[in-house]
Amino acid sequence: MKILVVEDEHKIANAIKKGLEQEAFLVDLAFTGTEGYDYASTEDYDGIILDLMLPEMDGLEICKSLRKQNIHTPILILTAKSELEDKVKGLNTGADDYLAKPFAFEELLARLKAILRRPHNLMDEHLTADDLMLDSQNFNVTRGETRISLSKKEFSLLEYLLRNKEKTLTKEQIVSHVWSFDSDVLPNTVEQYVGYLRCKIDKPFPEKKQLIQTIRGFGYSLRE
Repeated sequence: MKILVVEDEHKIANAIKKGLEQEAFLVDLAFTGTEGYDYASTEDYDGIILDLMLPEMDGLEICKSLRKQNIHTPILILTAKSELEDKVKGLNTGADDYLAKPFAFEELLARLKAILRRPHNLMDEHLTADDLMLDSQNFNVTRGETRISLSKKEFSLLEYLLRNKEKTLTKEQIVSHVWSFDSDVLPNTVEQYVGYLRCKIDKPFPEKKQLIQTIRGFGYSLRE
């Protein structure tokens, strides 16, 4: 899953990024409100961690503007302000949860996962297609009784394909969701990683349905 962290304190932002990446999240960072708003309104994220006090454009304004555009990405607000009034303002502008600084990373992670699991976000932890199963909580992938070892990028790609099962995804959509905004992605990178996945979840099981399909001229689809 892809998360945007908007936080002007570089040390905190980088610590959150490092922690989330260890949990197999893909993370983009923005250090100003304007930059964060631009990312959030043009890129596809599963969740946003948003500081309240930001240069150029504050977190409340970002949250309010995104909701006005019908962008309903789950938002967890971070702020040094812990007063009830500030909490209420944040939630009333469309935020999904609120965490006051200082905080433990374990609590931030738990709150983030909680808002991603809410029914309207459809963020199931266990994703399946035929006898393929991905457990996003424990980073396990199995096909039948066979456990499959994936790199972080392969895991992220498979998770995105499974969350959009039966849909045709263009290379541009896959790059936007599986690679960070500033990644140097070559034209054949998606093709290369789809090939890696096929070698692990399809080719070793020739007697079973081949799940990853190439839709010529359009992109890829994972189909049962």
